[in-house]
Amino acid sequence: MMNFLTQKQTSFFPVIIVTFIIYHSAAALTLPKNVTIPAVIVWGDSIVDPGNNNVVNTIVKCNFEPYGMDYNGGEPTGRFSNGRVPSDLIAEELGIKKILPAYLDPNLQTEDLLTGVSFASGGSGYDPLTPKIVNVLSLSDQIELFKEYKSKIDAAVGVERRNIIVSKGIHIVCIGSDDIANTYLSTPFRSPHYDIPAYTDLLASSASKFFQALYGQGARKIGVVGIPAIGCVPSQRTLSGDIKRGCSAKANKAASLFNTKLIALLESLNKKLPQAKFVYFDIYNPSVSLIQNPSKYGFEVVNKGCCGTGNIEVSILCTRFSLGTCSDPSKYIFWDSYHPTEKAYETLVPMAFDKEIQKLF
Repeated sequence: MMNFLTQKQTSFFPVIIVTFIIYHSAAALTLPKNVTIPAVIVWGDSIVDPGNNNVVNTIVKCNFEPYGMDYNGGEPTGRFSNGRVPSDLIAEELGIKKILPAYLDPNLQTEDLLTGVSFASGGSGYDPLTPKIVNVLSLSDQIELFKEYKSKIDAAVGVERRNIIVSKGIHIVCIGSDDIANTYLSTPFRSPHYDIPAYTDLLASSASKFFQALYGQGARKIGVVGIPAIGCVPSQRTLSGDIKRGCSAKANKAASLFNTKLIALLESLNKKLPQAKFVYFDIYNPSVSLIQNPSKYGFEVVNKGCCGTGNIEVSILCTRFSLGTCSDPSKYIFWDSYHPTEKAYETLVPMAFDKEIQKLF
């Protein structure tokens, strides 16, 4: 595993942490009879990183104000939002717990491990180069941490129960936006050598290797979130140079093309791998619907974030010294220039997951 605690960082991206509330309730979703979900285990980037980057030697952090202004009375946990993030909301919808902790949180308890954690790291991607640019956890690093996680569960409750947790638990993969928005469109490392079709092929190939590695570690129920309309996040509107701050068509084209390849890949893996259930969760179309019809969902501001000017602030550029930060994030789709608000997540998660999650059973 790369020495992510000591290696020098080189650049910058998006990220997210934790508190612990063990939360057992009736699931918000109606699950099939006799179905019990022992755990939710999450992989990915800053959308679902609840604080792993807090202990990684990277500048991709947000464990400071104003992040978390609506979390537990104003606690900057490391989540890239004003409140909870999708990993928390999915765990709650499935009736597991209200807060899904970061695996690297130093206060993590054995009880937390048994019902699931997030291995996600803000700034990561399918492209192996993406996490290297900003010195965060790659998907390979996340797999290595998962092996350690399994050993801890073996020691606590035995191999048999661990096998149930891993194979019957729901695995959610949410990653890919940083590959397109950052590595491909904002650095000189890939675009001179790959056009969009070729780069999305590279991403799909890397994704395939990761999914098969996850299957090899015992995961069987794997939900994969596509890439949203990444060209419509405020930072991409800014960087596109459009004076009217329209969406970046190039970024959205790349996201849409990758999603098409991802769907085909998951269908192929379902046929290839015994007992595997890979399910695609479409976030692209819900994100477009939200952005094109904000008032329908109770939002007022679409093309900028709440933090500072809302045009470029993210991570270490979004601080308590940022001038102009809004007082009511619930009116905004975006919290900073890259990540949605808690209210936007609360709107998007049911749109993407509720009808599709049954396919995992």
